[in-house]
Order: sequence, then C-alpha cells, then structure tokens
Amino acid sequence: MDKVAEILAEASAEAVEPRFRALAAGEVMEKAPGEIVTVADREAEVIITRRLRELLPVPVVGEEAVAADPELALAIRDEPAVWLVDPVDGTSNFVAGRPDYAVMCSLVRTGRTVASWIWQPSTATAYRAELGAGAWRDGVRLTRPPAPADPAELSGILKSRFLDPDHRRRLEANRSAFGATSPGRSAAGVEYPDVAEGRCDFILYWRTLPWDHAPGSLLVTEAGGVSARFDGTPYRPEAPGCEDGLLVAADPHTWELTRGILLGA
Repeated sequence: MDKVAEILAEASAEAVEPRFRALAAGEVMEKAPGEIVTVADREAEVIITRRLRELLPVPVVGEEAVAADPELALAIRDEPAVWLVDPVDGTSNFVAGRPDYAVMCSLVRTGRTVASWIWQPSTATAYRAELGAGAWRDGVRLTRPPAPADPAELSGILKSRFLDPDHRRRLEANRSAFGATSPGRSAAGVEYPDVAEGRCDFILYWRTLPWDHAPGSLLVTEAGGVSARFDGTPYRPEAPGCEDGLLVAADPHTWELTRGILLGA
C-alpha cells in the first residue's frame, strides 16, 4: 500500500506539479471533442505504468492509453487482475490553474476493486483504501460521520451533463428537496473524499469511467458509505460504455432516501 502511494506522489512531483500554472503553448491538446489532455497527463501515466508493472506485472489500464487504444479497457473484464490509472483527474481544473485535481490508481481483481489510492498534490493529501480493511487519509483511519436524517439538511453533488432526458427531468424536478446541491468540483478524486470525510452527503453521477470511480468508490465504502448503481447493485469497475449511472452516499439510509427523492425509486 505504501509503495503505490509513493509511486503516485513521485510521478506527480516529476511530471505534474512542475507544470501546474506553468503549461507552455502546445502542452494542452484535444484528444476527443470536448476532452482535453496535457503533456503532464501523458508523462505521468508513462511513469506510473512502468513502476506499477515493476511492483505487480499485470495489465495497466490507463486513461490516456485507453484514449489511444480503447481495446485496452477490455482487460478489466478479461484479466484476473489489472491496475487502473488516472494520471491527472480533473484535467480541466489543472489547465485552468485550479487546485482541484488528483492523481489516482486502483487495483482490480476479478472485477472488484481491492485497493485504491488518491493523491491530491495541491494539499499534499494522500487517501487510500483496502477492501475489508478500511480507508485512511494520511495514515489516519476514516469513518464517515452520520449524515442528517432530514433531506432538507443534506448537501450533494448532481452531475447532469451526461444524464439521459428522463433522469434529467426527474432530477431537476426533485433537487429542491435537499438543503444544498452543486455541480461538483470537476474531479472525482476531490469529490469522493468529500463524501468520505463528511463535507458532502451524496453524489449522483451518470458517466462512470472506471479510472475515475474505482478509487473513490472503495474509499467511500470502506469509510462506511455506499456506492451503487441506480438499481442498488454495488459499484464494480466496467470498461467505458458498459454501464452508467451511479449514486454515492454517506450511508445506506442516505442512499435509499436520496435515490427515492431524485429518481422516484
């Protein structure tokens, strides 16, 4: 667990942090319509990939590698173990000079996330989680504090950009039942820790790219929360395009309450 945390922090120090608010012309590119990538993303992923393979020689499914060759993502389904890597989560924030970005990694065995790591460079904060063993921030065990019982006192993040029209309609009609909602911080590696530590009570996502959601989902569930598909099925990482829709919450009661209000379920 400690070695992977070191790999992320060292790759960040080498390839990511020196470019924060210092990206040169030509170091930001569009990899797909509306999706940007930087030299920091690509260089950090190369470093992390090489060092993870030295640690455990299984396939590495990195966000940027999959952008170049989508077939790589099928290893999540086909291989007994894979690493998932998001070299710069929150790239739009990174490019804009906002501090909400993270470097993330997960280990997946037989389709289930068994360990995860999140490094937040701007605050030098390290999160990690291990299946059945707990969640930590900088070596301190995390236990999610109780969420308010009254939905009018709950705070949450609602990601509506990729929602289908029916879910968007229901979400917009029912969001006023909560105390406060926001579009989030454009970085799963910041938003999931907010739930795990009690700064936010729930998040509704639609698009669930595995490198974005495997690390934080394990962190939240090991801290006592819930990360599940809209039908209640616990989250499992899937190749892009396989399954969407995810509700994350502080505890089982908050998850059921939030789903009932937002989705009418």
